[in-house]
Amino acid sequence: MSVHLRPEEIEAESFRIIDAEVGPHAWPATEWPIVRRAIHTSADFDYAHNMVMSPDAVGHGITALRNGRGLVTDTTMALAGINKGLLGRFGVPVSCFVADPVVTAEAVRLGITRSILAMRKAAADPGNGIFVVGNAPTALFELLRLVREEGFRPDLVVGLPVGFVGAEESKEELLQEASGHAIPFITNRGRKGGSNVAAAVVNALLKLAEGC
Repeated sequence: MSVHLRPEEIEAESFRIIDAEVGPHAWPATEWPIVRRAIHTSADFDYAHNMVMSPDAVGHGITALRNGRGLVTDTTMALAGINKGLLGRFGVPVSCFVADPVVTAEAVRLGITRSILAMRKAAADPGNGIFVVGNAPTALFELLRLVREEGFRPDLVVGLPVGFVGAEESKEELLQEASGHAIPFITNRGRKGGSNVAAAVVNALLKLAEGC
């Protein structure tokens, strides 16, 4: 490899390698860029097999971004990984409330996680439509409770929490609840995920929105 390759050349070559190593697949042209960028970020080819999207997820995600709907993440790490230039181009406000002092104090008072309170705060703002969970299963469980019990209807849920306690289960619940309540979603099966992968999915959607 030449050390003189430009970043865009490295990315293009990475995508070429991914396409070659995955080979023939059943992903539609509208969804493959999402999967490919998840693989690119993680170097994990399992995403070619374990990602799941609702049939309308990409379209709803693009529409929400182009309409400037608010985007909320469960971690500052996921927030940091999302392309701010493209978000700004579409006028998308971004937020993460997990470190909010009011959220922190209330979580201590109630004896629950900050992630739960952060999702409640975010969902209370009707301007927020895209919810991105890359770390905390409790954040995804709370979103789904809001959908099930309080009629909350996000434009898109990117649910990719990672870990050994609740991550796999929260994603399985997402598959069930989102389908039953017509919530567009992008997720994966199993324990894998992470803030970096969740951010990569959003960046792929932003690139697709830019090209529309």
